[in-house]
Amino acid sequence: MEVFFPKKSSDGFTLIELMVVIAVLAITVMVAVPSMR
Repeated sequence: MEVFFPKKSSDGFTLIELMVVIAVLAITVMVAVPSMR
């Protein structure tokens, strides 16, 4: 991640990284929920 996002804010996460993490979690949930049923 440091290669693509070298600039870090004070809390250690950039807005782009936060959006990427949320997107990955959302995709994981959408994939996992139907398989649990």
